[in-house]
Amino acid sequence: MSAPRVLVPLAEGFEELEAISVIDLLRRAGVEVVTAGLADGPVRASRGTRVLPDTTLDAVADRAWDMIVLPGGLPGADHLAADARLRDLLLEHAGAGRWTAAICAAPKVLAAHGLLEGRRATAYPGVLEAAGHGDAVAEAVVRDGELITSRGPGTAMDFALALIEVLVDRAKRDEVEGALQRPAA
Repeated sequence: MSAPRVLVPLAEGFEELEAISVIDLLRRAGVEVVTAGLADGPVRASRGTRVLPDTTLDAVADRAWDMIVLPGGLPGADHLAADARLRDLLLEHAGAGRWTAAICAAPKVLAAHGLLEGRRATAYPGVLEAAGHGDAVAEAVVRDGELITSRGPGTAMDFALALIEVLVDRAKRDEVEGALQRPAA
């Protein structure tokens, strides 16, 4: 069986902890992760870190992915929401019943494109309400069908581990988490 394939689009102003935690932990689990910038070249994150994506969104927009993961951060989430190529990709992806995940401010991207209608979701406090999705729940990670959302930088590791569990299995999640030496809650 081939490794699950995940796309992580990166836009100017993405949140470093959310993107890098997801990329790192998924790769530790053997998941194929491809980062794609909205444009060619390095992308500056919300705290000034510069990241060189693997490729551009144009180069991979026609591929099928097992999951698309949207990191939050501002103005990164606004740039993701405004990108017509990403909108089309997300609508096609969700329409095919594939996994979609978003953290922090990024669930508003999904709300902007109607992908949260009738769904339970969470986000950074106030983000979904401002996007017109009044059903936000105050949980660290929320799964509703093939949709996973999370609150923010502090929940990024829990979010990434939840993604591993659905993409691979619980044993791989536990293996990756154990190696991280996280203290017991």
